[in-house]
Amino acid sequence: MTSLQGKTLLVTGASSGIGQALCELLVERGANVLGVTRRPSALSEDVSPILADLTQREQVSSIFQGLGKIDGLVNCAGTAYLSRIIDGNPADWEEMWRVNVMALALCCQLSLKHFPASGGRIVNVSSMSGHRVPPSGGFYAPTKFAVRAITDALRAELKSVKSPIQVACVSPGFVDTPLLDSYFLGREQSLAQTRAAMKMLEPADVAWAVLTILEAPAHVEIGDILMRSVEQQM
Repeated sequence: MTSLQGKTLLVTGASSGIGQALCELLVERGANVLGVTRRPSALSEDVSPILADLTQREQVSSIFQGLGKIDGLVNCAGTAYLSRIIDGNPADWEEMWRVNVMALALCCQLSLKHFPASGGRIVNVSSMSGHRVPPSGGFYAPTKFAVRAITDALRAELKSVKSPIQVACVSPGFVDTPLLDSYFLGREQSLAQTRAAMKMLEPADVAWAVLTILEAPAHVEIGDILMRSVEQQM
């Protein structure tokens, strides 16, 4: 198992949901955690805040200015709206694309020069919606398909130049995070029914999966972890 004691990990979306749960686990493991957020007051005192709005490309770039060495990057930040292709709001599409795809890809690219020669790991938090399109997938699902493609493309590119940096995904089903509030906006009764009908994954469940990748032995490469509640049908 790879020890995270004293390692430096950069986590986006650090102030809520999966990112917040992951930061807590990493601190417990003795890691130095850098948390990218728009709400630094929401971070624990053990997490070093980096203020950035991931919808703004220049602010994404600023995360890495003067950053120093890191041993891992976990892209947890994401946004979700129920925005259909046939009548969805293009502004919602643009925000999802900027955060879920462009910011993630740019963080991956800009992080590479900050890893030590021995390598490290990049983990992108994707979704089961990146493997199949649910009936309500709308424009959100294409952004998560893009995350999976970016992960696979980056892995292949790094191997082609013999880089020791590994790249992985974690693709959960429904997770009970604040992200659901925006996804079910205007459909609060449907969200209540979904919560009543099944036990969703908790943020800590997904954080544990990310930790499994980060702590895997150096010779073990994990491509993608697909996970969902046993009560979720698809």
